[in-house]
Amino acid sequence: MARSPVIILDFGSQYTQLIARRVRELQIFCEIQPCTMALPALRALQPAAVILSGGPASVFADGSPTVDKGVFELGVPVLGICYGMQLTCHLLGGRVEEAGEREYGPAQIDVHKAVGLLAPFAKGDVVDVLMSHGDRVTAIPPGFEVVATSGNSPFAAVADEQRRIYGVQFHPEVVHTPRGVEMLRSFLVDTAGVVADWTPGNFVEQAVAAIQQQVGDGSAICGLSGGVDSSVAAMLVHKAIGDRLTCIFVDNGLLRKDEGKKVMEMFADNLHLKVVHVDASDEFLSALEGVSDPEVKRKTIGRIFIDVFDREAKKITGAKHLVQGTLYPDVIESVSFKGPSAVIKSHHNVGGLPERMNLSLVEPLRLLFKDEVREVGKAMGMPHDVLLRQPFPGPGLAVRCPGAIEREKLDILREVDAIFEQEIRAAGLYEKIWQSFAVILPVKTVGVMGDGRTYEYAVALRAVTSRDGMTADWARIDYDVLAKTSTRIINEVRGCNRVCYDISSKPPATIEWE
Repeated sequence: MARSPVIILDFGSQYTQLIARRVRELQIFCEIQPCTMALPALRALQPAAVILSGGPASVFADGSPTVDKGVFELGVPVLGICYGMQLTCHLLGGRVEEAGEREYGPAQIDVHKAVGLLAPFAKGDVVDVLMSHGDRVTAIPPGFEVVATSGNSPFAAVADEQRRIYGVQFHPEVVHTPRGVEMLRSFLVDTAGVVADWTPGNFVEQAVAAIQQQVGDGSAICGLSGGVDSSVAAMLVHKAIGDRLTCIFVDNGLLRKDEGKKVMEMFADNLHLKVVHVDASDEFLSALEGVSDPEVKRKTIGRIFIDVFDREAKKITGAKHLVQGTLYPDVIESVSFKGPSAVIKSHHNVGGLPERMNLSLVEPLRLLFKDEVREVGKAMGMPHDVLLRQPFPGPGLAVRCPGAIEREKLDILREVDAIFEQEIRAAGLYEKIWQSFAVILPVKTVGVMGDGRTYEYAVALRAVTSRDGMTADWARIDYDVLAKTSTRIINEVRGCNRVCYDISSKPPATIEWE
């Protein structure tokens, strides 16, 4: 059954994804669309409500982003946040001016009328919020009234109750507005009448039906990595079409210790998926021999992967569909008003395969965030260990081996990485840490073992905490855990005599080393 989504029109705000996440947390389905979306296309989505995001522009600047005024005539509730509020007032007959004193950071609003987002409060309440604006509304359009003020915003929140159009100068989507989620619930559920029924179980039912309709009687193939995204995508498609799905697991020689064995045991033996295991390690490692440039490594791995996958897929008769674990952040990035961000990394996946192989893409997770993917997997009864697995990069250990890739260094790295994971798990930290792994450095250092001197590789341990991988902080692991890990590595792994711990955060560093 088709649902009426909440549509978030993006004006380039750094917080747009946060709005979507908060709405999803309320079990309400929403989509982000660029503010340039044509009105007929928006109307065709039959939105239950529309949210206008913030943005860095000024409404009266040349070329500033705008929206068709028909948005306010769709007959559904509209909420403007920050720039979205300023634009609403600007388009409907109000006035926006540069503020004499800007508001950036924590602020307080005084509630004048408890309506819309402010319905949970009472007149006279003082509410903590986050402000981030240089312009401000100085006159409101006809039909609007002021419902909240702040020290520097005479119109911190406004409302046209008859038309159900609301605007707030602050950001309810950020954690610095402590009751922001409650405010959004009030607007969406109480004011807009949106039904909060978007659950993982409902999603599975709808996704299975959509896959069955798309694939029909045909067959599909999936590049299975063993990671959360490809695993949940594969299980959804398998639930829909059964053994007409064939998964291809490519061993590129850059996997962690016993990775191939674990993937086959989990998916082929325990979950009963049809999985083809392709050992292409020699092909990859031969192509990477002597390559030290990070981007050349990535592109080489991507090229070989496509070659191998294409070759294996041609052996599967009648496959017309390619399953990918594309997630919503990737979709958002592609439709962002700002356009795609600068390329920080170029991980390989199966991009390019659909065109090359004339396959139709099946992307059952393209509207989900990472945490929602895990919830969907849980709803399907997938194993806890699979769903809570830490992210692993497409190029594998290649991005954890700076400098030239050598089989000896990869073997050392696998053993070091395995010990670190064992100790992280033993300390009960594995699921509390976003990512933990080892890096082998392209240098050897002097050591003393027994009565002899050694000259062996140094390794670095990396562990970070994060919510979504966009930003990350280094994990404050107990020194005793690090000490035990270091001792085990040096004693058990031949070829390594020094262990370091990476205490850089993202930004300025990235999570991976290359």
